[in-house]
Amino acid sequence: MTSATGTESAPHDAASDALWQQDTQALHAGYRGREQQRSAAVPIYQSTSFVFDSAQHGANLFGLVEEGDVYSRTANPTLAVLEQRIAALEGGVAALALASGMAAIDVALATLASAGDHVVVASQLYGGTHNFIAHVLASRGVQSTAVAKDDFQALRRAIGPRTKAVFVESVGNPSGGIADLRQLADISHAAGVALVVDNTVASPLLLRPFDWGADIVVHSATKAIGGHGNVLGGLIVDSGRFDWVAHAGRYPQFSAPEPAYQGFVFTEKFPDRAFIARARAVLLRNCGAALAPHSAFLLLQGLETLGLRQERASRNTLAVIDFLQRHPLVERIHHASQSGHADHALALRQLRGGHVPALLGFELRGGRQAARAFYDALRLFLRLVNIGDSKSLAAIPAETTHSLLSDEELARVGIAPGLVRLSIGIEHPQDLLADLAQALEQAQGHAVLAAEREQDREQNREQDHEQDRDQRLAA
Repeated sequence: MTSATGTESAPHDAASDALWQQDTQALHAGYRGREQQRSAAVPIYQSTSFVFDSAQHGANLFGLVEEGDVYSRTANPTLAVLEQRIAALEGGVAALALASGMAAIDVALATLASAGDHVVVASQLYGGTHNFIAHVLASRGVQSTAVAKDDFQALRRAIGPRTKAVFVESVGNPSGGIADLRQLADISHAAGVALVVDNTVASPLLLRPFDWGADIVVHSATKAIGGHGNVLGGLIVDSGRFDWVAHAGRYPQFSAPEPAYQGFVFTEKFPDRAFIARARAVLLRNCGAALAPHSAFLLLQGLETLGLRQERASRNTLAVIDFLQRHPLVERIHHASQSGHADHALALRQLRGGHVPALLGFELRGGRQAARAFYDALRLFLRLVNIGDSKSLAAIPAETTHSLLSDEELARVGIAPGLVRLSIGIEHPQDLLADLAQALEQAQGHAVLAAEREQDREQNREQDHEQDRDQRLAA
């Protein structure tokens, strides 16, 4: 059970969960059926509120003297299982479930930074995250500086006295780049700053950021964790390793009395999980981005098959890459599994289990028009904006997820106008390759026309240049 700050109570043995392998944790961590009327499946506690034994009991729960559930906006037994399960999978001490991945990013950064503060972010981010940090956070008085994920000198220069977080994606969406989390953690920690990592694309079965020094992990659970395109959700996981007391000058909100929660001092009550306790008691409690119990149940169902889905999607991804790199219409592939990719060595070092991310991008000869023709010709791949699904999906980021970015911003985050993003699912690989082949054939004609038009433009430019030269000579 959980309290208003989501702390674990005695009946659940989290220590035993840590002894299991991840595939077992995904099925069993955080839940003991004998404590829930012997139910094998996690029950859905579809209740807004939980009954007090007495006036004193209610007062004790609100005052955090006793642990227990009060109101489902802040804690619910179904959500508690999901939180304990993802914390076990990531190797953290506690987690918080929220209504969406963007809500998780919002709450995580708002727990660290407020008006007048500053965050440093990797320049290659999911479009929604970029928009939120560059515009919404800025409107709240939190400024940001974007640096390339591998420009470590720029990161050192960007961190200042009001910097409260370094934020990066472990695997970029849609770039597919891999962040050097150890380097980023070392630089952040040397300056006394927490490293926040979005681990959505990888999932904890492919990469655990805490193993490389990260402090906070966020997920859009909508993606690989849910895996079936039927539920929204977000998660924040606390490593429990950042010393908020030692860095109280930068982060006074954890070790000073909290005015938004009865003068509570989080590092005193929850010394190993002060971050997640404040995120729940202050941000979630007062802002209300709560995950519904039924949504938590669906995410738990998705987690149970995450390992199996990831194995199949990884194999399919490698088959798709092998096919694309041999096709004459494909100009460039963005995926760290390729030996020539700048982050290939990082992928070999940081990714777990010999698997690869099921997200890739590629560019076609013929640019945007060829990409559109290819996209419109797809029959099996679903044209929509999601990733990590059991089904294979396709999107053109410049026209969808990153459509709010200017051409300059698109160039800075490494997105070509004709970039196609594929999220590879668990269909039979022959069917996926057949769909790609017929769509590329449809796009071939557009690429030829685009090349002919470019040749015509080049000839016209040469003719104009010759005419200008002749006119100057005649003058």
